[in-house]
Amino acid sequence: MTAGLDVGFIGLGSMGREMAAQLVKAGHRVRVWNRSPEPVAALVALGAQAAATVAEAMAADVVVSMLADDAAVTSRLLDEQLLAGASATVHVNMATVSPELARRAAELHQRHGIGYVAAPVLGRNDVAAAGNLSILAAGESSLLDRVAPLFEAMGRQTYRLGERPEVANVAKVSANFVLISAIEALSEATALAEANGLAADQLVELLAGTLFPGPVYAGYGALIAERRYDPAAFRLVLGLKDVKLALDAGTEARVPLPIASVLRDALLEGIAHGDGERDVAALAETSRRRGPAGGAR
Repeated sequence: MTAGLDVGFIGLGSMGREMAAQLVKAGHRVRVWNRSPEPVAALVALGAQAAATVAEAMAADVVVSMLADDAAVTSRLLDEQLLAGASATVHVNMATVSPELARRAAELHQRHGIGYVAAPVLGRNDVAAAGNLSILAAGESSLLDRVAPLFEAMGRQTYRLGERPEVANVAKVSANFVLISAIEALSEATALAEANGLAADQLVELLAGTLFPGPVYAGYGALIAERRYDPAAFRLVLGLKDVKLALDAGTEARVPLPIASVLRDALLEGIAHGDGERDVAALAETSRRRGPAGGAR
């Protein structure tokens, strides 16, 4: 049996804790760091080691990070002193961040002799808990080969997208743009159906069974029909973050994204009405509020 890798895991949010657990279960030696202690304790109970500092986690041979956004990655990991003192030979950033950050991070890591791989994921935390994530990976081929056992533990399929790390982030931002567009379309269609006497669950069953089979319309449709947005697996505020990433990438590449602008405003409206920490399916409440019933049940 092949020996497990020496892994530092940074960031144990709702996704990160499930991903780290899969690495522990697969037999890798995992030291974990998180800003709050509770997820660390839960992972230690499974067999991980606690890292007291980010630097201690960076002492592992391979580091995996799953932080919230560009700001968190920049403040926690893109530090000259931290990288200069790190023993890690490769850093796998699995967060949804901007292509610009990926380019900057790759250059900074290269200066300190650390390989950099971008590997954002598709799937909610229940998918992560089952080890069935889809992993979008880009970086030097030799680095992708080295960390392949980690991807095999966390995901059901890895899409290797080339040697430029930022391409993986472009893929993730594009995928989430399509996902949130689908949720917004389903939200508006549900509001239309309900205002005309068709129950939301009937519409969802129709759509998922005919035009749009698959997890997006069936899964998010059920949340919308049942108005079940808590606990959130993909918070509305994070949906806004991802749409803004798409808009920023479009601006940089001079690609207009008019639908993304509509999504941004719908997400902002939902946040303004207190739905920011609810699941992104709560976009349906924004559509319902705009209708004649004003969102009443």
